[in-house]
Amino acid sequence: MLERGILCILIGAAVLLAPRFLSSPSWQEMVGGAYLVGWFALVLGIALVVVDLLQRTGSGRS
Repeated sequence: MLERGILCILIGAAVLLAPRFLSSPSWQEMVGGAYLVGWFALVLGIALVVVDLLQRTGSGRS
């Protein structure tokens, strides 16, 4: 689950940061319109990483 979380974080960050680095206005507008998807991927990725870390620390206590 950790790998999926990290991948979601990377995708979310790429979607949110890409419009700043694209030179074509049409690409900037297209990718910039997907900012909600970027935020969703970022939050989902963070949640997956946190759940994975909690599962790892919880299983070590037993």
